[in-house]
Amino acid sequence: MNKVVKNITLFLVILFPLVSEAQSYDSSRYNLLQNPFVQIEATEAINAMYNFEFEKSKSHFEYLKYRYPGHPLPYLLIGLNYWWRIVPNYTNEEWDNVFIAYMDSTELFAKQLKKENEIEGAFFLAASYAFAGRLYSERSQYRKAAIAGKNSLKYLQECRGHEAYSPELLFGDGLFNYYAEWIRENYPLLRPLMWVFPKGDKKKGIEQLKEVSRNAFYSRTEAQYYLMRLLAQEEKDIRGGMQVAEYLNKSYPNNAYFERFYVQLLYQSGRYTQVEGLAKGMLTKIDSAQTGYEENSGRYAAFFLGHIYQIRKKYEESKKYYKMGMEYSEKIGATDKGYYFYSLLHLGNIAEKEGDDELAREYYQRVKKIADRNHAARDQAKIRLKNM
Repeated sequence: MNKVVKNITLFLVILFPLVSEAQSYDSSRYNLLQNPFVQIEATEAINAMYNFEFEKSKSHFEYLKYRYPGHPLPYLLIGLNYWWRIVPNYTNEEWDNVFIAYMDSTELFAKQLKKENEIEGAFFLAASYAFAGRLYSERSQYRKAAIAGKNSLKYLQECRGHEAYSPELLFGDGLFNYYAEWIRENYPLLRPLMWVFPKGDKKKGIEQLKEVSRNAFYSRTEAQYYLMRLLAQEEKDIRGGMQVAEYLNKSYPNNAYFERFYVQLLYQSGRYTQVEGLAKGMLTKIDSAQTGYEENSGRYAAFFLGHIYQIRKKYEESKKYYKMGMEYSEKIGATDKGYYFYSLLHLGNIAEKEGDDELAREYYQRVKKIADRNHAARDQAKIRLKNM
């Protein structure tokens, strides 16, 4: 009951100031997506947000809320400010309620805006439902995620054909084109359900995201974020994904997610000298409690360093970092992830090389016990135990 009251209170705290402001609409403020002066006002705040300077960013967005009362743009941006606090570690639910509250506020004012500007109103409705649906999906609230996704698609379809109004409108279309086809390819059981949706086009989706990343303002970095992930993870275009990741890391050096993704791609490409320096820097940022850098980033960085030093046969350093990565994983309950299993496997391998077969068996048995039956790490542990 206390949780319900807390959630209602949070929503009202955000909503009540908005209701009073909603009456002060100015017709000149209906088309903020096209307004270059608004973009100039928002530039510093948006850059600060993606660089994880959240309080600085939020204060600018609060000014936009005062400057353009009743428009959904400031509320969407403040919501994104909280969204990017969640991104580095989705297990952290600290910001969930306030994020959803701002998405609800965006939806409320977007519906009012739609009466005066259908295209811009539809854009903000599609965006607010999409971001809310993404969080619901991460929290395994699939019914809420499905409803939000359906609503987002409804308004996304209203935006189609109006790309000349603003390149921002291509962002949702690009994501839909890619994932509509991707779902059909990767989830055959869902194909019968997909007939009600328009067919996708992955190649077109990638091109649309590239166009947004070049020409949009508000959606540019979000498009680059998805482009980086799709190229590297789904299209297996490591080089293309790394180009985007390197740009994002240089543009926003304090963004923990961008740095982690970039370092991961460097590691996969065998560029260990670069990985070594960046990974140690990430661990230093964690030790200094820098915003966004926490255990999830630590388990990546420590594993990379452990493997690099194992390759170089610096076993004491390697063991130190593997164990450090495992400690980070244990703190956030990520002991069911590949890096945790492979840390144990590599520690077993080092123990074998150092002549401690008993310790090696302990590591391999542990992998065999905790890894899923179909996981490659479990198969490797069984083989090594058999060989011993």
